[in-house]
Amino acid sequence: MDEVDRRLLALLRADSRTPAASLAARLKVSRGTVQNRIARLQAQGVIRAFTVRTRPELEAERVRAIMCIAIEGERSSAVVRRLKGFPAVDRIYTTNGRWDLVAELDVANLAEFSRALDDIRTVEGIAMTETSILLASV
Repeated sequence: MDEVDRRLLALLRADSRTPAASLAARLKVSRGTVQNRIARLQAQGVIRAFTVRTRPELEAERVRAIMCIAIEGERSSAVVRRLKGFPAVDRIYTTNGRWDLVAELDVANLAEFSRALDDIRTVEGIAMTETSILLASV
């Protein structure tokens, strides 16, 4: 990836529906160059998906949280496989320090959040969790 790719990705993160011609003008390259670069970044797996972000007030009841997870012994791979099967788990990160994994949770409401916590805590190999609900973005 070069500087043009990085700038292109930044523009797409801001608004993935920006027309190729507009992206080209901002990057000072041709429209074909933009289209070819997007296709290459998709083929390489750099761009995995295009998505929609809604206004926060449209999803006021959604609950997002960060769950820090300590794993017993050498069970990381098995725990990660199980966590990937939970619809509430949006992303999973490995980390250093006190916690072995950090999971981002995203559910429709508090009842689903409670069920997700109960289900995740039963995964064999999870020794301890600590979960914080994300209240506001600043």
